[in-house]
Amino acid sequence: MSAESHFESPDQTRQGMSMKARAGIVLLGFLAIAGALLFTEHRAHVLGLLIWLPLLACPLMHFFMHGGHGHHHGGGRPNDPRSV
Repeated sequence: MSAESHFESPDQTRQGMSMKARAGIVLLGFLAIAGALLFTEHRAHVLGLLIWLPLLACPLMHFFMHGGHGHHHGGGRPNDPRSV
């Protein structure tokens, strides 16, 4: 066995992509194609549901922007003249 056979040159190690990277690229391609096909086949259903988006946004905005009800800690004191 020669010393050269034990050590790979940097060109040989960087020559190809790893199997994990190849699998990730294939997965992204598959997901892109599947998403495009799902959207084109179900466009009427998806666009029909968009009309309900503002109605759904109202309670979500109320909950997340106000922090819910009954959890208002801090703020003004009851005898503070600036809180009136």
